[in-house]
Amino acid sequence: MAAAAGRLRTAFAGGPLSVRDFRLLLSGQIASTIGDYCYAVALPWLILSGDGGTVLLGTVLACYGIPRVVTIPLGGVVADRFGGRRVMLAADAARAVAVGILAVLALAGTPTLAQLAPIAVVLGASSGIFIPASYTVLPTLLEKDDLGRGNAVSTMVNQVGGLLGPTAGGALVAFFGAWPALAVDAASFVVSAVVLFRMRPRPDAVSDSPPAQADAAPGNVAAGPTFGELLRKGRLLHVVLVIALICNLAYNGTIEVALPELAHQGMGAAGYGVLLTCLSLGGLTGSLVAARVRTARSPAYLFAVLAVLMGAALAATPFAGGLVGAAVSVCLYAAASGWQNIVAVTMLQVWTPPALIGRVMSLVMLAVMGTFPISVAVAGFGVRHLGAAPFFPVAGGAIALAVLGGLTQKTFRGYRSGDDYAQTAQPAPADPFGLSASAAPAATGPEAPAPEDQPHEQPLQRTRLLGGPAVRSTHQWHDTSQESQG
Repeated sequence: MAAAAGRLRTAFAGGPLSVRDFRLLLSGQIASTIGDYCYAVALPWLILSGDGGTVLLGTVLACYGIPRVVTIPLGGVVADRFGGRRVMLAADAARAVAVGILAVLALAGTPTLAQLAPIAVVLGASSGIFIPASYTVLPTLLEKDDLGRGNAVSTMVNQVGGLLGPTAGGALVAFFGAWPALAVDAASFVVSAVVLFRMRPRPDAVSDSPPAQADAAPGNVAAGPTFGELLRKGRLLHVVLVIALICNLAYNGTIEVALPELAHQGMGAAGYGVLLTCLSLGGLTGSLVAARVRTARSPAYLFAVLAVLMGAALAATPFAGGLVGAAVSVCLYAAASGWQNIVAVTMLQVWTPPALIGRVMSLVMLAVMGTFPISVAVAGFGVRHLGAAPFFPVAGGAIALAVLGGLTQKTFRGYRSGDDYAQTAQPAPADPFGLSASAAPAATGPEAPAPEDQPHEQPLQRTRLLGGPAVRSTHQWHDTSQESQG
């Protein structure tokens, strides 16, 4: 007990937890995540308890999902223009009002489609704007060397909320109906907005103020790269986007369609619940590991090792010997994915110029979320004709091969922890992904930093990297849990 208390005091004396605004962020996250899951339980129960059934539920979710995807690019632009914290605060205020109205409607009875659809559109659009903005906040609160651990602690808080939230939401709905759970969700948005209002960025952080450098002339070296330049020359971003597209195409349909079908064939509803719990526990384990170990000097190689482990575990799921074997496989996959998520997000936050983080993360989130409809549609058709089992080795192989293919790219495999965009700009190597040949021309002339001017590699303490430095983030590099609808 004394040793644990000593470690706790040490954690608060230095590192991310010593930063007041980071602790504020965590308090908002835990409240917000619990609210998310209360909503995720209450909304389907409210709709399915009426006459609309699954058709109405699917329509409402579509009214939520489509605006969310469409507004993600807008969220990146406005976050970089006006500051991520301000954009998140406005989005949370809009969602608090929308969910509050929904709670009032639920108290009066079962809402109709005409009432639910506009609320779902507001929630979806606000969520899409919020998502990329959420990735800009942590770099304004923490120093670069603390981002890895900060991301890991943030992710663990989200995952703990994911374990507590469904139970709280289910109990509220079971004993009191849907409206109290919806009211809790509305209140959690208010808590999130208050936390964001009280937070203040570091004095040297630029992401929370309208950045003039984002629109500066391309020839102005002091202003840094423009977003267009980053898209053309950011070879690391190109590789990451391709990996995200392939991995999420493979993952989403397998987990959302093939896994429930596999459980339905021989494990039952209780078995499926066990598998979903293992996904959450595995993700939490991966975040804990990421928070405990030192940051890898070459993140790409760690990324590849984790991808191979993920691929092998996912491929083994239907062949590992029933529920116990499948649960172990799923847990191993989620643990490796949880660690990999943190590696990926921290790498992008460090590499991307601060004034462009919102737009870069909006592209990555489009790659992660935009593949969902295609992946689940293909899986639904394929599982019907081929069965569930073949999808797991195919998806596992695709995930492993995508990341191993990324290692053929010099910019990806040569990335070192702490490198930023200027340090990784170089001539484009061979292009196995078929990307633009114009990517990453060499940094020359006055823009090329002299070797003695480049920062030396510092022994980064313990890392942790993913899943959202957000007060209300249910998205991940690979989504290791079913997505909350809130």
